[in-house]
Amino acid sequence: MTIRVVMAGATGWVGKALVPAIAAQADMLLSGAVSRSGAGQDSGLLVGVPANGVIASATLAQALQAPSDVLVDYTKPDVVKDHVLLAIEKGRHVVIGTSGLGAADYADIDAAARANRVGVIAAGNFSITATLMKRFALMAAKYVPDVEVIDYASARKADAPSGTARELAEALADVRKASTARPVSEVSGVPGTRGAAVGAGEGVQVHALRLPSYILSCEALFGLPDERLTIRHDAGSSAAPYVAGTLLAVRRVQETIGLVRGLDALMD
Repeated sequence: MTIRVVMAGATGWVGKALVPAIAAQADMLLSGAVSRSGAGQDSGLLVGVPANGVIASATLAQALQAPSDVLVDYTKPDVVKDHVLLAIEKGRHVVIGTSGLGAADYADIDAAARANRVGVIAAGNFSITATLMKRFALMAAKYVPDVEVIDYASARKADAPSGTARELAEALADVRKASTARPVSEVSGVPGTRGAAVGAGEGVQVHALRLPSYILSCEALFGLPDERLTIRHDAGSSAAPYVAGTLLAVRRVQETIGLVRGLDALMD
């Protein structure tokens, strides 16, 4: 069965790679594209490949007027939730690659998806190696209780922490044992420099750096007396690493009802 896909954020960093990738799949059809800046133009030409006959829409509501099965969203933190809820309301399954959503947002999305009997797959990072970083960090957290996360991104990134770091910290908070670090509430000086707690319970401290020359990097630092472990992922300048994971999610999302967090949930 052919999967009809709408690409929101078609002219974004990842969208430019996904538009031709979706069109090239034997089991997928690019049925719609959303780009405010490129509305009315051929989505293939917009991303630098031959014309594909799919005209970009200015809004998701316009794109969803045509039949489709799955929405892939790589847009911006301030619009992604509204996009997802609209697609769910229209009976579409959704793959979320946009960062900036929190636990309360995901709870709302999960409830809406279950009520409408559709699936949603969201990942802070659809890269296979970033997913392995998360998996290895979760393995380490079962044995080493003290862990903090450092999140690196470009100086212009709109959200902090990144989706990669946020998803990692939330997952670590669920499996780690009690930290031995002095509680932030007992820290003198400028307590905010200890970062922000992310995740359930006491959470995991996350420190977000925003500097030129970074694309996206994330590291989990573990400490025991007289030894340390660092597990780190660095993204390059190409969006290619996110394509395979996103396509995997597109193929699997129709098998689910409700929300699935993390590409690692699909890898096995």
